[in-house]
Amino acid sequence: MKLIYILFTLLFALSTQPLLGEADASPEQVVDTEGKKVRAGVDYYIRPVPTTPCDGRGPCVVGSGFVLIARSPNETCPLNVVVVEGFRGQGVTFTPVNPKKGVIRVSTDLNIKTSLNTSCEESTIWTLDDFDSSTGQWFVTTGGVLGNPGKDTVDNWFKIEKYEDDYKLVFCPTVCDFCKVMCRNVGIFGDSNGNQRVALTDVPYKVRFQPSA
Repeated sequence: MKLIYILFTLLFALSTQPLLGEADASPEQVVDTEGKKVRAGVDYYIRPVPTTPCDGRGPCVVGSGFVLIARSPNETCPLNVVVVEGFRGQGVTFTPVNPKKGVIRVSTDLNIKTSLNTSCEESTIWTLDDFDSSTGQWFVTTGGVLGNPGKDTVDNWFKIEKYEDDYKLVFCPTVCDFCKVMCRNVGIFGDSNGNQRVALTDVPYKVRFQPSA
């Protein structure tokens, strides 16, 4: 009887202990340029990290930012995502795959929406465009769908990953268990018109997240 009691007590104790690593299961929280948690639904500027800091010998460049522009004079919609110099960009909001989560975490599927009113009927939610055979690139454009994770929206999901002391954006959606997807960094590609278009690249593109207020 005593042996049975001891075994029961041991089994109960084991069953109430958290699994190894369970307490640390949640990915790391993303922080902004002020060291505060990046939150869902709040406007942030995605700021590329300068490769050469200001050395005091000349005026400092304001930096770069992500904006939406027309594809061409003859094709205004949907809008393309590009990086421009000397402008902090347009604010974006992040919405994680679980919309009930208030903070943004690394390695977690999320939608990115540029906070801009446009005349286009398409949304300003980022999505992956069809393969551009003329440039051999996968460009990031707009017209995505908010939420509804699954095979029909797989092109709308991006992730933030830790990169050195900052972050990078990646396309590697995990919202569809049976879908075959590619995993690439989100960087820039210089097109023939001089635009720094946001596209999938092999080279990481280091960024930070600056509060808009």
